[in-house]
Amino acid sequence: MDNVHLVFATLFLTGAGMVLIPLTPARARAAVCFSFVLLNAGLTAVPAVRALAGNPLDIVVDGLPFFEHIPVRLDALSAWFVLIINFTCINGALYGIGYLKPYAEQKTNLALHWALFLLFQTSMLWVCLLQHGPAFLVAWELMSLSSLFLVLFEHQKAETLRAGINYLVQMHLGVILLTIAFIWLYFATGSFDFGAAGRFSEHSNIWLFLLFFGGFGIKAGFIPLHSWLPHAHPAAPSHVSGVMSGVIVKLGIYGILRMALMLENDLVPIGTTLLVLSVTTGVFGILNAAVHRDFKRMLAYCTIENIGIIGAGIGLFLIGKGTDNTALGAIGLSAALLHTLNHSLYKSLLFFAAGSIYQQTHTRDMEKLGGLIHKMPQTAFFFLAGALAIGGLPPLNGFVSEFLLYLGFLTGLKTSSFYLSTLMMLSLAGLAIIGGISLLTFTKSFGIIFLGTARAPVAQHPPREVSPVMRVPQYLILGVMLSIGLFPQFYLGVVARIAEAALQLAPGAINGLLPIDSVAVTGKYSLIFLALLAAVFYLRSRIASTRPTATAPTWGCGYIAPNPRMQYTGKSYSKPLGKLLGFIVGEKKHYQEITPGEIFPKERKYSSHYADFFENSLLDKLANRLLSGMNIFQFIQNGRIQYYVLYGVFFILSIFLATVFNLI
Repeated sequence: MDNVHLVFATLFLTGAGMVLIPLTPARARAAVCFSFVLLNAGLTAVPAVRALAGNPLDIVVDGLPFFEHIPVRLDALSAWFVLIINFTCINGALYGIGYLKPYAEQKTNLALHWALFLLFQTSMLWVCLLQHGPAFLVAWELMSLSSLFLVLFEHQKAETLRAGINYLVQMHLGVILLTIAFIWLYFATGSFDFGAAGRFSEHSNIWLFLLFFGGFGIKAGFIPLHSWLPHAHPAAPSHVSGVMSGVIVKLGIYGILRMALMLENDLVPIGTTLLVLSVTTGVFGILNAAVHRDFKRMLAYCTIENIGIIGAGIGLFLIGKGTDNTALGAIGLSAALLHTLNHSLYKSLLFFAAGSIYQQTHTRDMEKLGGLIHKMPQTAFFFLAGALAIGGLPPLNGFVSEFLLYLGFLTGLKTSSFYLSTLMMLSLAGLAIIGGISLLTFTKSFGIIFLGTARAPVAQHPPREVSPVMRVPQYLILGVMLSIGLFPQFYLGVVARIAEAALQLAPGAINGLLPIDSVAVTGKYSLIFLALLAAVFYLRSRIASTRPTATAPTWGCGYIAPNPRMQYTGKSYSKPLGKLLGFIVGEKKHYQEITPGEIFPKERKYSSHYADFFENSLLDKLANRLLSGMNIFQFIQNGRIQYYVLYGVFFILSIFLATVFNLI
């Protein structure tokens, strides 16, 4: 079967799946959805691999109503994102089978959820395939709406409804910006084809790119367009959170990359602006992650941090292309593409591990947890692996892309421009700060959740390890993460081919510009280290099995009756950082002061939380002023039918008069 039939077969399969899933017995719906997700992934993976190998798909669909000529293209860039989408959705659907099993036992109707999950996957795939403005927006809107209903799974909760409405409003603000950009592009070039952006950019760049960046940046989560992320990710079921953080925000990156590759002028100012915004986004994201105690909200802010890291790579690419520094452009784009893959892997792994914790403890507050490593050892291992990867430590995958980015900044320091050299130095320092605070964030999270003892009773039944169907996808993700860390040369070779096409270089010309050999050496020594570590544990187990062992309580440092309240809390761990940077991560406290005349104070409660700077200082105030302005017109909606009829009469009369006097 050729590429065209394989790609279009996904539409038929998705339609068939959405009809079949509700007709399937309740106990089999999740498995049926997973089967269709797997089939869609297989059908699109074949042409995607062919595209990466140099055989892209490029056809034009004609004869559709409302659309004249719709180009469907699967080039190397689209193929890279298609493969990431497929792998993440397969793992999300498989994990969801086990995660949603308790809901099925509660007789919850999951047919709509699984049908929407299938539509969600297909719409994301077609976002990467369609390169026609209106058709692209249809797929984009289907992706946003299907993900919205997936987020609203527990719609009976007020917090979830608020998160869903917030997500809906912000996604449609993005659609408005994209619609304006495509209309502008059409009137300037006479075409909705994405290729028209390249022709348009020969004369003007910045304003059109800013419109596209605003629309795609809301989906990606750049500040100050990020405020939907910390609300939607905690509200969604964890298999949906893993897919949204792993993939849907990356489609914002895809859109930005797609437009950035077509830029011809103003590359340096756009690249420097994007670099500054991206590093600021990364620092802001990880600072907020460090102080939050809701572990899913913490992971959402880590997504914002990693979007900043990816954006920094795109900024380096634009600066390198604008200054004819091929090495800088190649390293920046390769780092952005590889970090896109890396983040999709370890962030979905972390969200799946967080979902396992939530399923067993029914809380997202890490202050109530502790000692879970003894009851959920494999989940603790997965979370630790994801934490090491997101911290950029070898032998896991996060090290490779962040090493490339560091090398890109060092390459940029060699430029003759004092301004650019200073920017590279500051960006390098920003990335180092991000890495350091990331380690603080995840040592806090892992220590508070898994080490020590339980701080509070959180469930009726003691936590235990989750089912195998929830662990298998996490092992698959971990295997791919290790393959990138141990054998990075293969993945660097793939992204090098995409970078060569973007920079219009001959095949193989970029290999000498990327540190493939240096990173490969790191992978080789990491493999040796893992082998030695495995040998040590094997010898230890053999020696321990031949000798008698005795167990005794750990020395309590003189405390004969330890109390869980004596342990470190998540807040105490990050409090110094929160106080130092309180102007960014402001803490809001709720308590009642003791009055001077209150001789015997009554029992009081104290609570605190950290507010998002942009949401609290900018968006909330803007929304409140908008609501105050709208309240002026409340008299129009007065509840009297006579007035409503009169409004209709005035409207018809105004249309009649305008027609008579040729005003319309």
